[in-house]
Amino acid sequence: MVGNNTAYNTNAPKSVGPWRSTNKLVKIMNDSFYDLPCPVNLNAWWSFGSMLGLCLVIQLLSGLLLSAHYTAHEDMAFDSVVHIMRNVEKGWMLRNIHANGSSMFFICIYAHIGRGLYYGSYLDKTVWYFGVHLFLLTMAEAFLGYTLPWGQMSYWGATVITNMLSVIPVVGESMLRYVWGGWTVCNATLKRFYTLHFLLPFVMVAVVFLHLFFLHEKGSNNPLGIESGTMCVPFHPFYTIKDLFGYVCFSFFFMYLVCVDPELLGNHLNYWPANPMKTPIHVQPEWYFMFAYAILRSIPHKAGGVYVMFLSIVVLYLIPTLHTGKYRSLCFYPLNQVVFWVLVGSFISLTWIGARPVREPYIILGQCLSVIYFSSLLLNPLSLWVWDKLLEYPKFCVSRPVDLKWFKFLAYFKLLKLVNRENSAREWANKCSKM
Repeated sequence: MVGNNTAYNTNAPKSVGPWRSTNKLVKIMNDSFYDLPCPVNLNAWWSFGSMLGLCLVIQLLSGLLLSAHYTAHEDMAFDSVVHIMRNVEKGWMLRNIHANGSSMFFICIYAHIGRGLYYGSYLDKTVWYFGVHLFLLTMAEAFLGYTLPWGQMSYWGATVITNMLSVIPVVGESMLRYVWGGWTVCNATLKRFYTLHFLLPFVMVAVVFLHLFFLHEKGSNNPLGIESGTMCVPFHPFYTIKDLFGYVCFSFFFMYLVCVDPELLGNHLNYWPANPMKTPIHVQPEWYFMFAYAILRSIPHKAGGVYVMFLSIVVLYLIPTLHTGKYRSLCFYPLNQVVFWVLVGSFISLTWIGARPVREPYIILGQCLSVIYFSSLLLNPLSLWVWDKLLEYPKFCVSRPVDLKWFKFLAYFKLLKLVNRENSAREWANKCSKM
């Protein structure tokens, strides 16, 4: 009866390591945040991911508290918002936090997407696709929340945006009536939107966990876009300090919006109660939808404009399949850096155009900027391929330092090869290799 006592031997060696890595429940969080191996060369652009997590928490908490005082009824919704601002203790701050928190959310998400485009993070396809899912969910959530105050711009914004469903073939009209709950935007619409606005954040939290799960499975990208498995540091303390600094900068700007200028990114027309009998001169969404709204206005056809606007967003799903370069990061592609900043410039300009009245010269400017927006996305894979071909060093040439003479040699060599002067190109290469 002695042989089985080893299983109960109290002198057996216990697990070695800190408590956070031995407790099964805490170990999951530890491996995901505290001891997470990260590349050593991550820059400040990687802090926007953690800022998005902070924004999500702020929106969840402030929205939950606001829902305790909000009434989802067409006759009482606007008055309940006024009640929150005037009668609820610190209600004005709570509403300003929630309203401006959405703007901060989109500032961070656009910076996060831009970082992914510049440094090639989209090549981790599963992570990228879940990120785009989150972006679409965030846009839907923001639209639903914008309609809830039931102000003048909320009502007519809901009318215009939901009318886009009618361009869907066969089932469009039926879907529109179902969303409205009647023949126009009404009380039933408001109740539907409030229900979805309350439920969608929990779906977003689930997608966030999937996004992080697949990100941590393979590891983060880095500015050089190279494998960094052998050159990693733990997330804490190296990147917790950097993220805390980002939180401080975020908080300064955020609290300025909340306490000093809460209407900087808002619309003053939403302080008028919804009036179905009076159409605003210029119906416009929030600033973070302006780029898509400007593209929609640029097409003088309802269905065509809606399809192109939708394409301007879902084109992000195609980005991983359009990559033709040998390297991930645009650090190695000067041409593509220019194309990227042209894309950023067109995005900002479209946002500005979307807030202008529908008249010349804004119409033609919006059309030109829409062409530039899509062209920059399509030119990116072409310029990647061209730059790789341009820097393709001839095998029969002796390696030499990259300097101005090298670029001169490379330009002549490619030009001679382009006109099928293979022998001349070979002679030129041999001559330059002896320089």
